[in-house]
This record gives sequence, C-alpha cells and structure tokens, in this order.
Amino acid sequence: MSKKKENSFLMQGAILAATALITKIIGLAYRIPVTNIMGAEGNGYYGMVFQVYNLALMLTSYSLPTAVSKLVSARVATGQYRNAYRVFRGAMTFAIIAGGIVTAIVFFGAGFIATDIMKMDLSVYALRVLAPCILVVAFLGVFRGFFQGFGTMIPTAVSQTVEQIINAIVSIVGAYMLLKVGQNSVSGADKKSYGAAYAAAGATLGTVAGALAALVFLILLFCVFRKGFKKQMKHDTEHRTESGKHIAKVLLFTIAPVILSATVYNISNLLDQAVFTNAMAAQGMPKKEYTELLGMFSGQYDTITNIPLSVASALAASFMPSLVATIQTGSRKEIHNKIDLVSRFNMIIAIPCAAAFITLGKPILDLLYFTQDNTIPAMLLKIGGISVVFFCLSTVTNAALQGMDHMSQPVKNAAISLVIHLVALYIMLVAFHWNIYSIVASKIIFAAAICVLNDRDLRKCSGYVQEYRKTFIIPGISAIIMSIVALGVHLVFELFVGPHIATVIAVLVAIAVYFVALILLKGVTEAEIKTLPMGTKIVGLFKKLHLLR
Repeated sequence: MSKKKENSFLMQGAILAATALITKIIGLAYRIPVTNIMGAEGNGYYGMVFQVYNLALMLTSYSLPTAVSKLVSARVATGQYRNAYRVFRGAMTFAIIAGGIVTAIVFFGAGFIATDIMKMDLSVYALRVLAPCILVVAFLGVFRGFFQGFGTMIPTAVSQTVEQIINAIVSIVGAYMLLKVGQNSVSGADKKSYGAAYAAAGATLGTVAGALAALVFLILLFCVFRKGFKKQMKHDTEHRTESGKHIAKVLLFTIAPVILSATVYNISNLLDQAVFTNAMAAQGMPKKEYTELLGMFSGQYDTITNIPLSVASALAASFMPSLVATIQTGSRKEIHNKIDLVSRFNMIIAIPCAAAFITLGKPILDLLYFTQDNTIPAMLLKIGGISVVFFCLSTVTNAALQGMDHMSQPVKNAAISLVIHLVALYIMLVAFHWNIYSIVASKIIFAAAICVLNDRDLRKCSGYVQEYRKTFIIPGISAIIMSIVALGVHLVFELFVGPHIATVIAVLVAIAVYFVALILLKGVTEAEIKTLPMGTKIVGLFKKLHLLR
C-alpha cells in the first residue's frame, strides 16, 4: 500500500477536524452573547438540559455515524454496494424507532427529569423544546455515517457548518426574545429566574433549527449521490445479498457496544451534575447558587475545553472507516502506523491547548466573557486543563478498539473508569468540600483511567505499543516553550495596550512559537505535512522560512 494511500485518511480527518474547529469557534462566538443574555443561572438550566440531551443522543444517534461508517466501509472495500445500501436502510429504521421512543420519553418525562432527578424544575421548558431534536439528529447520524463509510468527510463537514451557522443565529434571537417573555410571565422575586429559564429554552431553539437545516442539506445531497450509487450497485460483483434479518443483527451487534461505550463514557457529565446538585442541596447551598456554579462550568469551562475535544472526535471519525479498510486488506504494521499517526496529530493539538488553558485561562475567559466574573471558571481551567489530553487520547483509543472489532473493551474500560470517577467525586464533594472543583478534578481521574485501560487492551489484542517521543514528549516541550513565551508577551503588552489586546497578541504569538518549536524539534515530517489540506504550500512556506530543509 503506498504512503499516499496509507495516509489519505489524514486528509479527510484534517478536513473534518478543521470543520469541527470552525464550528466550535462559531459555537464559542454565539455562546458569548447567549451566555451574557441568559446569565449564570440561565446557563445552569441550559447546561443541565444539554447533559440530558447528550445522554439521549448516546442512546439513539451518537453511535450511528461510527457504526454505519464501519459497516458501510467494510462492504465498499470489497465492492458490496448493494449490501452497503441495505445497511443504510436498516440503520434508518433503527433511527426512526430509537429516536422516536427516546424523544417521547424526554418530552413527556421532562417534568420528572427536571424536578425530581436534577432538582432544577425551571429547566423543564428548555428540555421540552429540545426533545424533538433527538429524532432529527438520529437521521443526521445515519446520513453522515453512510457518506463517511465511502471515505468522504465533506458531506459531514458541510452539514456541520450549516448546522452551526443556523444554530448560532436562532440561539441568539431565541434567547433574547424569550428572556423578556419569561420576565413578563411572573412578577416579584421569581422574575429573574423565569427570565433565565425561558432564555435557556430560546437558546435551545437554535439547536433544533440547525439540526433540521443540516438534515435537509444531507437529504438533497443524498438524492444527487444516489444516481451514481445506483450505477455502482448494478456493477456489484457480490452475488450474496444480506437479508434484512442479518443486517438487523449486524447493526445491533455493532451499534449496541458503541452505544454502551459512548453512554458510559459520556454519562459521567449527567451523573456529575446530579451528584453535585443533590450534594449541594443536602449541604444547604441555595438552588440559585449551585445552579450558577453549574452555569459557569457548562457555559465557560465546557465551551472552551470542547474545542480540542471536537477535533479529536473528528479525527477519530475519519480514522474508523480507514482502519476498517486496512484491517480488510492490510497488515498489522499498517494498522499500528495508522493508530500512531492519528494519536500524534491528536496530541499535537491537545497538548498545547491544555497548556494554554492552564497558563492563559483567565485572560482568555476575560476576553471572551467580558461581562462575567471569570475567577471560578479560570480556576476550573487551571485544574482541569490536563484532562483535555486524556480525553482526546481516549477518543482515539476507543475508535481503534472498535475499528478492530474489540467492541466490548471500551464499554468495560469506561464502566470501570466511571466507578472510580464517581467514588472520587463523592469523596471530593463530601469529605473535602471542594465544591464545583470536585467535578473537574474527578474528570482527570476518569479520562486517565480510560487511557490506561485502553492502552493495555490495545497491547493485548494487536500488539500495539504507544509511541511516546513524537506523540507526547516533543509536543510537551514545544508547549512549555510556548507557555513561557506567551506569558512573557502578555505581561509586557498588558502594560501598554491593556489586557484584552495583550491576550490576542499572546495567543497569536503562542500559536506561532508552538509550531516553530514543533517543527525544529522534528515533531512532524515534511511528508506528513504534505498530507494535510494545502500541505504542499505549507511546506513551501516553511522552507522559505528555513524551518524545513
């Protein structure tokens, strides 16, 4: 297999990662005015609702792009186009059934979830608005997985961009308009709380509208793609047509472990908030106060840290079909090379982000959320910044194990890590009284435990041994150099141009210093840079700057 073909998935991964980064920047941009409109209390309701929503997606659609792309790519690699289409149809049936059931449960059970489980009764409005989006995203997952199974990430990338743009516009307008509706619906002491709750519901309208827009785009694209796909099915050389029963069985045995793994992996956020709110209520903290703390956690900390995590998820999404195809036709060495490559590019992004959160967290938050008191969120970033590295790495190792058909290991490892995490969280909340800081501290333990357990299983099932020098050491040294320079630049420029402009300059300098250090320390090769979008032009620029020979 040629080097170009072996690394072609990296181009697709880079496209999807770049899109994820763009959409997260759009998300960050619109969350700033939305956060300012809703306030800390509204962010608390908004954050809680999205934890429930994310859990619902785990059960219905989160697994679909991964499972569908895995099954479709395995069939496309051997020319089984008719069977690939049958996988698509079977997955769509699953989306309708699972998405419809969970949507109904969340919509009609919103009052019980908000009041009895989460102890935040006013979040019921946002929860009901968001419920129909569960079904829409289930359909989105099938379409995206189908296109990814053909090795193209562009439909997913474009649909995500469309989704986020519509989301941003409608969220801001919805939050602003419903804030006033909520404030006018009651009088007295509850006026502010109802305004915040209605504003959170308005912000969730953007999520629904964005998902619908993305679905319409993918449906239209699929109609165009289907004409050429029908020709491929006519030339299908596979005489064995998989029955509907067989497809359903294969889908179930592929989707179920991914659902279990993703649910256990991501349910920690919902459990964290449930444990935290109940513990704080038991300790006598007013509901408004712990709601605001959760608002800071979800509105500022989570929004910032999710940017590098979205890049990791994008690389893992492109990695899965490529790994499956390599397993079908390649050698163990080629499999190891792909895991190494995606791990390295993941850490090249995750490690400097973690370093920036630890060293420049407060200035960055003050720049973005200038109307908020960012003291607590900044401390959350200092404590929890390192968790970004572990979460990004665990995303890749999960995808590697699933791609090699070791579907149960990620489930088992996430479950073990979740138990460790919850015990640590309980001790930190009850014994140490670390308050909101308990959540981020216990998340470090959770993500690190998954990494250790996944690494052990990868070694056992495939003989894979994690490379350290170019994956961790060189990016780590480059990030330390970057942090020292960035802090110095910020301190100097703050004296002359103020903190906000100093932060912008420090971040730009940090990016430049990091990549210069990474290249000089030979953290990436010229051949690897060329596999990226516009890679040849980037190499030419680096050679003119004498960074590459």
